[in-house]
This record gives sequence, structure tokens and C-alpha cells, in this order.
Amino acid sequence: MSMMCHRVKVLPFKTLRLNPAVCAPYNADFDGDEMNLHIPQSEEARAEAEILMDVKTQLISPRYGLSIIGCTQDALSGNYLLTKYLEMPRDEAVALLATIHKTEYSRLPNKATVTGKEIFSCLLPADFDFIGTDRADQKIEIRRGKIVDGLIDENTIGGEGAGIMLRSIHKQYGPERAIEILQDIYRLGNEVLNKVGLTMTISDTDLPAAAKEQIDTLLSEANNEVQNAIQQFEKGTLEIYPGRTLDETLEVKLLEILNRARNKVGQVTKANVDPKAQIKIMVDSGARGNITQLTQMAALVGQQALRGKRIVKGYRGRTLSCFRRGDLGAEAHGFIKNSFKKGLDPKEFFFHQITGRDGLMDTALRTPKSGYLYRRLANALQDIRVEYDSTVRDGTGKIIQFTYGEDNIDVARTENGKINVQRIIDTTE
Repeated sequence: MSMMCHRVKVLPFKTLRLNPAVCAPYNADFDGDEMNLHIPQSEEARAEAEILMDVKTQLISPRYGLSIIGCTQDALSGNYLLTKYLEMPRDEAVALLATIHKTEYSRLPNKATVTGKEIFSCLLPADFDFIGTDRADQKIEIRRGKIVDGLIDENTIGGEGAGIMLRSIHKQYGPERAIEILQDIYRLGNEVLNKVGLTMTISDTDLPAAAKEQIDTLLSEANNEVQNAIQQFEKGTLEIYPGRTLDETLEVKLLEILNRARNKVGQVTKANVDPKAQIKIMVDSGARGNITQLTQMAALVGQQALRGKRIVKGYRGRTLSCFRRGDLGAEAHGFIKNSFKKGLDPKEFFFHQITGRDGLMDTALRTPKSGYLYRRLANALQDIRVEYDSTVRDGTGKIIQFTYGEDNIDVARTENGKINVQRIIDTTE
């Protein structure tokens, strides 16, 4: 159960609206979720909500000391596009900034055409310095509020432990300024996509002929490895892994071979998909999706694993009636060599549904269990606090810990989750 304090803004209609940036801490996913609205009924309750629960006080997660509230989806794709590819006439840039109510046009260079990096820099404090890395481990450098090198993506402005630049802004300028800058960045990303558009097409997953040949070669090599391992197993010459039976060793070895092949195919896909393809932009920016999903659409779906193993259940001596009894090959135990774009054949579709059903059941059973566990944990911890003598005590005064967390360090006050020795109570004062 997550609770935050928001200031009311009365809007038409009856739907409770929510800024997308705060969805992560609420765990709100818009699939039918319900939310409860509580109105503070006393000055004490109002003060508690404003001081302890206001959204700006919840930007940094106490778990890892990084920003939990940040840009998501369209805002990430938009700012990534802007800082990597786009440039526009200066008057269009001024109009773009005006749509997000940003009026510091004087910071735009006085030239006919400005770059996306120069536009984004207008949102940053004029004295802001920052050095970090993006999702591709490339350097990003900001000097005096201007992007000198690199581009903006999830690593810099994302939430849920990713936005290291947001964390740096929060530390230097405080929560009020940080949330204003986050709002501007979010709006800018959305407005960029309103201007240039972003959509996924089937051609985004096209691969050149050379890449397809390379993938076919990799799959052929993997199939040969599988057959060699099966022959060694049948002859009794397969080297047994420590702590495993011969049958278990074969299964582990085959799973390793097939997963390695899928990873190699993923690398080929990543290297050959058009970098300007809209789906690749979403993946690279961290807005949505990953290279594994892109590989499954463009190249092959890969091994379907059930409880960490190849699929072995089904009919007596075989997984499906279309296979020979005792067939140990890749396709007979859930390896899907086709891609989603090309289409799955009936046996591949069936294997895919087996793991899909298992995932659905796992989620359905785990959700209420973990929810109840969290509720019990929250109730058990609700009266625990740090006293003035640095001890952690419960509501009756019993000592739980002599120092908070055994090291007296508040992770929420550290930089990027690293200990800067900012303590809950500085006992030297």
C-alpha cells in the first residue's frame, strides 16, 4: 500500500487523474486498478500529509538512494529523439518551449538552426554540472547547464532507480526545484512526439539478407551441438556435471547450448536493426521493450523454459503426439526457431502457450500472497522509530536496534545509493 499527498486540482468529469511520473511508486498500471482518496480532516493530519507524504518528498527511494519518480515511455522516447537526432529552426524551438510554458528563450543560441541538445539544455539550471553514462555506457557531460556530450535516456531522467541526473539535480537544488525540472522534461518529451510522431511498423523488425544468413548459420551450428551432445549421451560418453545425473547433465547442457544460440542471435539482431527504426528508439531510450523482445519479433522466439528446464511434460515418452517417443532434439522440447513476424507453426504455438499459462498462473497466485505479506510487514513496522539517543524502538519503548540499520546511514540521503556517510542523527553535534 503506497500513500502520497497531492494538491487538488479540480477538473471536469468524474475520473481521478494521475500524473504518469508517479505511477511507479503507486505501482499503478491502469489495468482496472482502484485508488482511494483520503481528505485530511484536521490540521494535524494536513500537516503530516504535507510534510511527510507530499510527492516532492517521495522523489528519492530509501531502498537504493536513487530517484523513484522520473520520466517514462513517451517522455523518454521524445527526449532521446530530441537529443540524438533532431534539430529545427530557432523559431520552431521557441514555439516548442512555449508549449511547455518555458520562457527562457535567451539561452537558445542566436542562430538559424538549433539542435535538440541546445533545446533540452534550456530546461536545466544555468549553473548545473553533471557527468554520467547513458544506457549504452556512453559518456554524458553537462557543463554550466548545457549538454556538451552524450544524449538523454532512461539512465539520466528515468525513474525506479535509473535517473542519475535527476538525483544529482535533487541533491544540488532540492526537491521543489527538482520536481519543477522533471515536469518540464516530461512535457518536452511528450511535445516532441506530438511534433514528430512515433509509431511502430512491421518494417521496424526487418533484417538484411546477410544478417538472416548469419542467424541461419548460428542455428545450424547450435543444432549440430545438440545432436553431438545427444549422441554422447546415448553412447554414455557425456561428461557428467558434479551433483547431477546423466539425464540432468544432458538437459542442462542442451539448455546452455540453445540459450547461447539465442543470445548470439540477439547480438546479430541488435547490430543489424535500423537504429532509426521507431521500435529500436523505444528500446534504446529505455521507454519500452528490450532487445530480447525485438529478437523474438525479428529473428527467433527461442527456447521455452518451464520451471527453469526444457519442456518435458506431455504424452508418455514425448511432449506432443507429433514427435517420436524418446526424441531428445531441440524442437521436440520447446525450442521455437521461427519469429513472431514469420509466424509459429502449431507445435511451436502449443509450447509457447504452455509457458504463457504457467506465467499467468504464477502471477495470479503470487499477487495476493505478496500483498498480504506486505500488509503484515507494514503493520508490524508502523510504530518503529528512531529516538533521540540514536536507538530504534517500538511503540512501547523496547529497543529494536542500537543504531538504525546497524550503520546509522539513511540510504535516501546518499548519492546514487553509495554511502556518503550522511547519518540519521549526527552524534558528533
